[in-house]
Order: sequence, then C-alpha cells, then structure tokens
Amino acid sequence: MAPINYKANTAKRHFLLGFLLFFCCCSVYAKHIIGGEITYECLGDDRYRFTLKIYRDCNGGGAQFDNPAVIGTYQQNPGGGYTLLNRQEVVIGSAMELAADDYPCLDIPPNVCVEEAIYSFQKTLPNIPNSYHISYQRCCRNNTITNLIAPEDAGATYTVELTPRAQDLCNSSPVYNDFPPIVICTNQPIDFDHSATDPDGDQLVYEFCSPILGGGTLGTPENEGDPSACNGVAPDPPCQPPYNNVSFTVPTYTATNPMGGDPQITIDPNTGLISGIPTETGQFVVGVCVKEYRNGELLSSVRRDFQFNVAECQPTVVADLDADVIIGQQFSILLCGDSAVQIVNQSFQEQNIEEFWWEFDLGQGIETITDWNPYLVFPDLGTYSGALYLNPGTPCNDTAIVYINVFPDITADFTYDYDTCVAGEVMFTDLSTTESINITDWRWDLIDSFSTIQNVNHQFSFPGEIPVELWVQDDNMCQDSITQTIEWYPAPAVLNIQPDTFIGCEPLTLTFNNLSTPIDSTYDIVWNFGDGNSSSGISPTHTYEEEGLYSVDLSVTSPIGCYIDTALTNTPVQVFPSPTAAFSFDPDNPSNLEPTVGFTDESIEPASWYWEFGVEDISYDQNPAYTFKDTGVYDVKLFITHMSGCPDSVVQRIDVIPEIRYYLPNAFTPNSDNVNDFFKGAGIFEGISNFEMTIWNRWGELIFETNDPNEAWNGQKYNTGSHAPEGVYVCIVNYTGPRNDKVQLKGFATLLR
Repeated sequence: MAPINYKANTAKRHFLLGFLLFFCCCSVYAKHIIGGEITYECLGDDRYRFTLKIYRDCNGGGAQFDNPAVIGTYQQNPGGGYTLLNRQEVVIGSAMELAADDYPCLDIPPNVCVEEAIYSFQKTLPNIPNSYHISYQRCCRNNTITNLIAPEDAGATYTVELTPRAQDLCNSSPVYNDFPPIVICTNQPIDFDHSATDPDGDQLVYEFCSPILGGGTLGTPENEGDPSACNGVAPDPPCQPPYNNVSFTVPTYTATNPMGGDPQITIDPNTGLISGIPTETGQFVVGVCVKEYRNGELLSSVRRDFQFNVAECQPTVVADLDADVIIGQQFSILLCGDSAVQIVNQSFQEQNIEEFWWEFDLGQGIETITDWNPYLVFPDLGTYSGALYLNPGTPCNDTAIVYINVFPDITADFTYDYDTCVAGEVMFTDLSTTESINITDWRWDLIDSFSTIQNVNHQFSFPGEIPVELWVQDDNMCQDSITQTIEWYPAPAVLNIQPDTFIGCEPLTLTFNNLSTPIDSTYDIVWNFGDGNSSSGISPTHTYEEEGLYSVDLSVTSPIGCYIDTALTNTPVQVFPSPTAAFSFDPDNPSNLEPTVGFTDESIEPASWYWEFGVEDISYDQNPAYTFKDTGVYDVKLFITHMSGCPDSVVQRIDVIPEIRYYLPNAFTPNSDNVNDFFKGAGIFEGISNFEMTIWNRWGELIFETNDPNEAWNGQKYNTGSHAPEGVYVCIVNYTGPRNDKVQLKGFATLLR
C-alpha cells in the first residue's frame, strides 16, 4: 500500500482500529496535557500578539483547561539570570474538539477525544539588547505515555524567546499549519506534513527536539504543598528560564528518536515532513522545533510537543494479491516457463467487501471476471495487464493493478570438483541455463560464506556433509535454485598443536589445544601421551603424575579414511620432580605463657626453605623457632623449592591460647599484723571479664561480694561491718575467659584470728 497521507481527505484512508492504548481515567487535578506551543506576531510600535495553543485529553477524567491561564514574561539580564516583568492572566479565546471524522473508513472508539484551547494576548515589549521569554507551565501529562520516565509526574512548559534581532526586525514567528493526526497505525507508512508558514518568508529548518518540563505534583490530593510553586500543578507565575528537558526512557527512546524502532521515524529538515513506519504501539510524546533564519541568521525557534497515539490498525478494505513484486497497489506476477496462473486474492477485510470484479486484457479485448481467485491462460509470451476493483464508487474502495509477465524458463545447475583427502578448495562450476537472453545474477550459499560470482573456488572452514545452494536470476527476473550436498572430509594438511612447549613440575596437567583444521567429532582421533595413557578427544587434558621425558603422538583419520599423524619429537613433554612440603611444631598447644614454638621441617627433597609467621616475620632456616607476640590464631606457611626449581608449600593453623590461672587460698588471719590479713585469689588475670566473687557464712548469708579480681575480703561483713567469727566460709568465683569460656570455682576460706 502507498504511504498514508494524513492531510489528504481521500478514500485511501480506510482503516479499522484494532485496539488503542490511549487515554485512561486519572485524577482530576491534572494528567491531561498532550501538547502545545506559543507563537507571536509583530504588530509594530513594540506591540506583539502572542498565541498559546494547548491540547488536552478531553475524555480521560483530567483537569479542564486553565481559564484564565497565567502567563509569565521574563527579561534576560545583561549579567545573567532573568527578571520577571509581569504576570498576566489570559482567558480562553476559543476551545474546540478536534474532529476525528477525517477518516471515513476508521472506527474511532468513543473514548478518544482531543480538545484544543487557544489563548491570545498582546504585550508591549520595548526593544532591548536582550531576549524576552514568554512562558506558560502546567502539570501533568498522561500516565500511559510510553517513552517518558514517570510521565504522570512530568508537566509541560510552553515558551517562546523574542530575540534582540527579532525585535530589531519586527519579526513574526512561524506558525504550524496543522495538528498531527489523532490516530496512526503500526506497520503502516506515515506521511504527515508538519510544516509551518512564516509571514516574513524566512528560511525554516525542522528537527525533532526535546519537550520541556514544567510544574510538578505539589498541591494534588496525593501530595501536600503549594500548587502554585515551581513544582506545583499550576506554577503561578510560571518559573523563570532555563528549563529542563523531559526524561526519555533511553536508550530505546530519545528526543531525536521519540518513537523507537529501526529504522526510526524521521522529519525532513527542509519540508517538515514526518515519515517512516511506526513499529510499536503506545503513546509517544514528540517534540518538533522549527527554526527561522534570515540571511543565515537565527531569528526564532518555535517548539511544539504533541502526543502520537499509535495503535494496531487494520485496513477496512484493501486490495491485495500474492505477487512476486509489489509496489504500492501495483502487483507483478512472473510466470517463468508457464502459460497459466491461478491468482491468489488476499484482499481484506473480506466481510466489508460488498462488490468486486476483475478486468483483464488477454490479447482479445477487456474480459470481466467475477471469480475470487481467477484462473488465467495466456496465449503467448509477453506482458498482460488487469485490475481488481473492490467496492467501486463507495468511500471505502480500493483497486489493485495487476501485471502478468509470461517469460521463458530458467534452470539452475552446477558441478563441483575437489581432492577428497586434501584440505583445499572445492571448484564450483555454474551450468545454469535460460531461454531468455542472459542470466544476470548468481548467489552461492556456501554455509560459511556467500558469493555472487558465476563460478566459485571455495575452501570450507569445517568438515561435514555440506549443503551448497545456487540461486540464479535472468534478465526477466525469473529465478531458480538448486541444492547439492558436498561430502567434505579431508585430513588436515598440518597438525597444529598448542602450546608449542610442554615443561612443568609433577604432577603436570596439560591441555593439548588442537588447532588443526578441518577436524570435528566425526573424525577418529588417537592421542598417545607417552606414559601409557591415551585419549580420543580433539583437545584433551592429561595429567603426568611422575617426572620424566615423554613423547606424544597424534593421528587423525577422517570419516572417509583420509589419514595424517605426527609425533611431538621436537617438543617432548618434560616433567620435573617436585618436593613435598611438611612440618611439625612443639609445643602442640602454645599459649601466652608458652609463646615460643619450635618448627621442624619434615619435607621431602627440599633444597631451600622460606617460612612466613606473619606480615613481616619470616625465616630462611630449615628448623626455626618463633615467639608469638600475642595470643590468637596464626597461619604459618612453609614454602620449599626442589633442586629442579619446582616448588611446594604447606600451611598449618596454630592457635596461641590465652591462659587464665586463678587460685584461691584456703585460710587467712585478719588480725591486723600485716601478715595474711586478706582473702583474695592469686594468679594471672589478663583477659578475664564478668568477674564475680561471693563469700557465704555457714547459715547461707552473703557477707562479701566483689566484681574486681584484685579486691580482697578483710574478714568484716562487706568489708565495713562487724568482724566475722572464726570458722569456715564458702567462696564462689565466676568469670568469663578471653574466649568467652565460662568458669566457676568453689572453695573454702578458713578465718583464723
């Protein structure tokens, strides 16, 4: 079908809407804006008329148009920044619903509604050497928009700059001629004229550009705050430039590719024609800027954004045939070596086709046929024409022009030749014939490559039963193809094994990387590793357990018996002996009381030693001793080297235990003679915690307690009361050791005076 011209009111716009992803019901505070722009006209004497157009979804439950709308005028300051000159309230001049009846064969659902409001106002703006910016802001956009991040929170700014040069020339901005279509269809060509008219005849340049953000969600039922703030639903006054762009869901969508797809929708910079084939359904915010130049100098830029609503559409009545070549509504059928054809009528939607017929000229005048799939017999070679008419004389009609080209036959054929056991080229010779003048095109599908020359010499990159196809076409565009299977199983010319050196320490694990070609799993492969072991893998991995010098052999036999072998005599596998690292230590359980440990090397065939006890503590002695500086767990490492240069290492974890030694005496004499006057424990307390000592008399009465292991009982009740009588007292001690181990000691304290 031809591209859809959305401006032309013709019967070719015959579409039935399958489904739309348009407007959803949203909160009434906003979520309604779908486009807008501001333009201006110079009236002379520093007077300008500005026109603001706003487009809204009038069936989505969103807010009505602002009435009045608040317009802000900013003056750019010489030193930077902007000054608000005035805030102006402008009432709606006119409002109307944009008609969807331009589509005589398109069923528009009842919930699709786009409304336009026009605000017009005048301003006196004295000529200054800086720009004026006239702006309007409002939140928000439809939350069903596809190409923006969080569109329900994204408002819009519509602004225009009155540049100093535009003031000097009393310039008027361009004005867009038309609003884009309400509905466009996926996988159907779009051809929309988005041009503008400039009253001064200046040069206009068009481009996709980013829509501008404005406002926010403050002041909504869901959000508190000031609705007139810059991030409120209706900024009052509109905030000053500069403004941020909307956030596209990159990388799928961008300002210059707002609808995605590949190839993408484009705009002609000279004509403003938006063309391409939309491939995705959804709602897409699109920004278009038209820049106005005079004598190469930029005077103004008018930015419009709008919402493309893309849906799955089906043409209501479309004439369509099964044909070899389709250009628009012209269908060409090739008969190569045949004189008859059954035309396959694929027209749709068949339920909407009320009347149809065919007309053909078969050499004896026009013949009318009413069969859905007519069968035609042609008297001779040549080109015959006809037409299919659907619903003629009605608004929803369509016509297909048919050309049947009766041409001589063409036959594809080829031979091939090659040495079956040599991994060389296969020579393919074209034997195709045609009764026409010439064969013009060849295409060889060689599985791993393609060629378009007549005769091909080709070496395959892999073996196997390879299907090779030859496709040919003659000067009448008649085509034929043939496929033949080539059994290509040569032996490799050279056995290429990597790496080229095989040296290491026992146990030595090697992967023999077989880079020989052609080889695959159908080949018989035999490896002999020289140590009594073998493998049939293409690139096997093998471990040599003992030292020695080993010769490796490899043989390869193809499925058809082609054979090659080799011995890696120039680079044999050499395995050097390795030592075995081992050591013991004493004492087995070192502690803070015994921190010095002796290490005894028990390695097999070491030639040198290297010990690591910590970050900086090392030793090269065979049997070193080391004093640990603190308690804790240490990894002691021993690295040894054989005389061959092969290394080995071992690690043992040594736990230096923090020990607590706490002892209780069994008697004391608190008689103030400075000899054994106090009762307390003795020993090593470092690392102790949660200490508690209690002393009880024979009647179970607590007479002393302390949490300090260095505090002693002086024989008085709680060390301050009456003197305790002579006798035996029970002492209980609880504490927690350095590694959170719980300890309890029970003893008797005999008090003597």
